[in-house]
Amino acid sequence: MTKAEQVAGALPNGIDAALVLSPHNRRYLTGFKSSEGAVLITRGQSYFLTDFRYIEAARRVVTGMECAVYDNLRETLRELADRHDLRSIAVEGGWVTCSRLDSLKSALGRVELDTKTLDDILIGLRLVKTPEELDKIRAAQALTDYGFEYILPRIKQGRTEREIALELEFEIRRQGAEAAAFDFIVVSGENSALPHGAPSDRKLSKGDFVTLDFGATVEGWHSDMTRTVAVGCCSSRQREVYEIVLEAQRAALDLIKDGISCREGDAAARDVIAKAGYAECFGHGTGHGVGVEVHEAPRLSPNAGDEKLRKGSVVTVEPGIYIPGRFGVRIEDMVVITGEGCENLTKSVKELIIV
Repeated sequence: MTKAEQVAGALPNGIDAALVLSPHNRRYLTGFKSSEGAVLITRGQSYFLTDFRYIEAARRVVTGMECAVYDNLRETLRELADRHDLRSIAVEGGWVTCSRLDSLKSALGRVELDTKTLDDILIGLRLVKTPEELDKIRAAQALTDYGFEYILPRIKQGRTEREIALELEFEIRRQGAEAAAFDFIVVSGENSALPHGAPSDRKLSKGDFVTLDFGATVEGWHSDMTRTVAVGCCSSRQREVYEIVLEAQRAALDLIKDGISCREGDAAARDVIAKAGYAECFGHGTGHGVGVEVHEAPRLSPNAGDEKLRKGSVVTVEPGIYIPGRFGVRIEDMVVITGEGCENLTKSVKELIIV
């Protein structure tokens, strides 16, 4: 059964079709990357709609649905709605803008647009990866592990954060990555206390912690890992904080498996950090899902509600401690949830490295 057929089968009574507009979900359903297009899924027929720039390439890649070119997407959607007598279409409420929704309503006239159904269907499908999808994620992580090995001897005093980030991305792409999974984070010294700091022209100095958060994209599937290393030497407090974060990560890795609540997974790491006296220095969730987006469901967070981990989901485990004005530490692995525990896809060493 194709993904489009799964979406069609999950539509509740009273909804005739699904319209997918977001680039990541279009690619998830079709395997084809484009800046413009739409996927329309009715109960009996599916369409990938795009403009002249992409139609021939799409016909080489997209299977299981009809590829059709349009000059005006609104008009094409109206024609298809009339052809299939569509009365109600589900759209991505979490992605479509108010202006886009108004435009669709104007184009489709009598067709009711549902914004509450499709997101849950797509999130549910994407939550559990197929073996083929896991292979692509493994390939992306293998490139990421390679990148860490490559950049380690190039992390030196006097180099800037920006230089290291650029060289790391270039090498990963040179080795075959389709793209960087996201804007790489390379932060040093006091900047390492910024969880999502951007690489700057700050030069690395002896005694700095350097946090590198990066990943690769392979055929639309992402990887994500973080390592923190020391330049030249580190203080006893830096080493103590590093070991607390590593202990917290291992506690979560030891616990998570199919059926464990996302809140429990988060708490396993968070409790270690809190007991060490650094509760106020860990303000983000312990992890998140990874797939066609680098941040997706499920999420290891104290705010995860009743969400549970499921076999086949891919999540990061990335506790951290950030001491404002001083330094920060984050250690992140990416794992596949199994019935007995998890399979760690990240092979890079995580004991403290001094370069």
